[in-house]
Amino acid sequence: MAIVMTPEKPVVVNPLKQSQPLGATLAFLGLKGMIPVMHGGQGCTAFAKVVLVRHFREAVPLSTTAMTEVSTILGGEENVEQAIVTLAQKSKPEIIGLLTTGLTETRGDDMEGFVKEIRQRHPELDNLPIVLVSTPDFKGSLQDGFAAAVESIVKEIPQKADKQKVGPTQITILPSSAFTPGDVQEIKEIVTAFGLKPIVVPDLSISLDGHLEDSYSPVTVNGTTVTELRQIGGSAFTLVLGESMRGAALILKKRFDTPYKVFTELTGLEATDKFLQALSDISGMAVPEKYCHQRRQLQDAMLDTHFYFGCKRVSLALEPDLLWSIVYFLQSMGAQIHAAVTTTRSPMLEKLPVKSVTIGDLEDFEQLAEGSDLLIGNSYTAAIASRLKIPLYRQGIPIFDRVGNGQFTKVAYRGTMQLLFDIGNLFLEAEESRVKH
Repeated sequence: MAIVMTPEKPVVVNPLKQSQPLGATLAFLGLKGMIPVMHGGQGCTAFAKVVLVRHFREAVPLSTTAMTEVSTILGGEENVEQAIVTLAQKSKPEIIGLLTTGLTETRGDDMEGFVKEIRQRHPELDNLPIVLVSTPDFKGSLQDGFAAAVESIVKEIPQKADKQKVGPTQITILPSSAFTPGDVQEIKEIVTAFGLKPIVVPDLSISLDGHLEDSYSPVTVNGTTVTELRQIGGSAFTLVLGESMRGAALILKKRFDTPYKVFTELTGLEATDKFLQALSDISGMAVPEKYCHQRRQLQDAMLDTHFYFGCKRVSLALEPDLLWSIVYFLQSMGAQIHAAVTTTRSPMLEKLPVKSVTIGDLEDFEQLAEGSDLLIGNSYTAAIASRLKIPLYRQGIPIFDRVGNGQFTKVAYRGTMQLLFDIGNLFLEAEESRVKH
């Protein structure tokens, strides 16, 4: 059991966490025909767009209600209306994600009332789903915003369906913000190999995976479709990937009586074994031979690399779901957790098998990480790694000084092997450097 600590500082010195609106935007980008709209100032939207574009190196559709000092004082309904109507006419989205920011949350705009009145004045919007999510950026983090957006999606869009007609092979997958587009693609391939039809909410594996389109589009060209979202009420089962997605699964359970199972991590031998066993139980199929072979490959990789992981001290600065997954993976390889810093509260933090977890910033991380053999965090931790002269393995968002973030995979047997080799090589290089000097 870990002790969760929150430093009593008057200000955040070097921020670690990203905002809730950024997380909600990321979730919305996994839906087809979507354009997220931030209700707030242009600067809030520009910041989120820059972070996502630098991380994924892809064009990101994102709009704003462009609140000014005057509209903030008088109320933002006119700005919201103008933004939605203009986008519906010019961009022709299949769905709009409307999210709040700290500016409008502080003012207390009645967003549900705004949307209701806008629909009454504009009947042409009757067939356009508008998903509203509250994401004040003065609390919570990227993970919270991502989870809140998914909860709003499954609360708003799905419809009741005859599960007999849909069939027992359709299942819903809810991946948290800890899973990259490459992770989601690997998970979909595994699930499909068991004869199951997955509907992923949101599906970043076909929207932010890094591919060229034939022409420009003002909205997302791939992702989970509105039709698929409406069909998940008929799914036979929900696979929940990450503790932060439990709330969305509970909504589906309450609305459609869909059973669910939570997988807090899919990295590592034991975690992957449990996932494949669950898929076998759901489908009634034996585990395909190719995954048995991949399992043996992972076992060999673990034997090859465990010398480099044993007793190494690792410090991490990650969102809670990702922190949980990487901590368990490292400990399974014999590494020691020297320091753990995260961004927001989660029911999983107290259950982490470490002495303490700090909800803090990168200043706290730098102080706690001294004496480590490896740091794990986003690109903002690179300066800390340089000052402390400790190797850095980049994880999380944003990563702007490396390419291929959309394709990176750390889940299942193959993804775990990639993680093993990447980190093992860092330990090996550090050891060789010490010998030379």
